[in-house]
Amino acid sequence: MATATSPLFSLSSLSASLPSPARPAPASLSLRAISPQARLSASYAAFPIGGLGAWAATPASSGRWRRRGLEVVCEAAKPGTGTGRRPDSVKKRERQNDRHRIRNHARKAEMRTRMKKVLKALEKLRKKADATPEDIIQIEKWISEAYKAIDKTVKVGAMHRNTGNHRKSLLARRKKAIEILRGWYVPNAEPAATS
Repeated sequence: MATATSPLFSLSSLSASLPSPARPAPASLSLRAISPQARLSASYAAFPIGGLGAWAATPASSGRWRRRGLEVVCEAAKPGTGTGRRPDSVKKRERQNDRHRIRNHARKAEMRTRMKKVLKALEKLRKKADATPEDIIQIEKWISEAYKAIDKTVKVGAMHRNTGNHRKSLLARRKKAIEILRGWYVPNAEPAATS
């Protein structure tokens, strides 16, 4: 047995301790790095059909698994213990993540605001009794601003490009539906013949 300060990890004992293809290990057995005070343990609840096979928990092992007399042990320091200091790169990455999260949230909020503005204007135009084709000119300007906001959000990576295309398509479809409803746009019944 090694001292508490030296890590224990022997490939020969580890490979001998792992199950052979003929006899699978209990389903709940897992290897993990643990502190010197704790040992590898597994719950006794889930065993393969046919019993333990060569695996057995001895009363003296207090929850440790043994196979053919070899013990699987993996000791390491707990995460967070040790020097108690994180690398500077981790701190910098956390600062960057916070900055990017705030910036991306602002971009998405602007995009959603512009989309809502267009959709509300289109709904109002749909309900308006005396609407004229000139009413849609202002809405087209707002659609252009919404497209710009969507493209900027996609460009910086705050939103996937397919999502951006889907949202632009939504605005275009709603506008075209109102133009068709009002009779300002007549879709071609037949495709134009090309020669």
